[in-house]
Amino acid sequence: MSTRVIELKRSVFESNDERAELLRKELKEKKIFLLNLMSSPGSGKTTTLKATIAALKDKYNIGVMEADIDSDVDAKKIADTGVKAIQLHTGGMCHLDADMTRQGLDALVEGDVDLAILENVGNLVCPAEFDTGASKNAMILSVPEGHDKPLKYPLMFSICDVVLINKIDVAPYFDFDMEKCKEYIHMRNPKAEIIPICAKTGEGVDVFAKWLSDQVDEWKA
Repeated sequence: MSTRVIELKRSVFESNDERAELLRKELKEKKIFLLNLMSSPGSGKTTTLKATIAALKDKYNIGVMEADIDSDVDAKKIADTGVKAIQLHTGGMCHLDADMTRQGLDALVEGDVDLAILENVGNLVCPAEFDTGASKNAMILSVPEGHDKPLKYPLMFSICDVVLINKIDVAPYFDFDMEKCKEYIHMRNPKAEIIPICAKTGEGVDVFAKWLSDQVDEWKA
């Protein structure tokens, strides 16, 4: 007896890509910039966001979507910065797709938001597989995770426009090779911007804020 194989996964991705491209076009027309921020759990996404918001909130009307399987801990932290924040519960899913992102944006941009940031679910695999419709993709790799992560999770690094290497203040205590890490990232994505930061102390955050500001201004031009 022969076995029939149906490529369901491929069709799901293709359909999502179409919806993501449509969302991206609509955001461009409305002059709303959407940053999709990804990383593994504990890399410092929320702390990095808080520092970035502090640097940019006088220039842009910022709104943040916090995506988690459960809880609203991170949304409350972001709301304390004075910007609009909403929590997205994924119902057990380890990623957001274009439709889920659109639902969040519909609630977020009821006000005058021109810079929307999606803090995606903490995971180095699933979020990289689904185009959210974002204007740009960013990710955080923290020093304790190791410099070899670009070799182990190639897709995540290949789709990101900028990679933040966070927690550089603890680099002396870990077997972390910054130059090797940069080399491995550029093996996966030669065009990726790489910005070492320490979200806790603020080191390098101004460089990322400048990069993000340039992207927003270009998108809205």
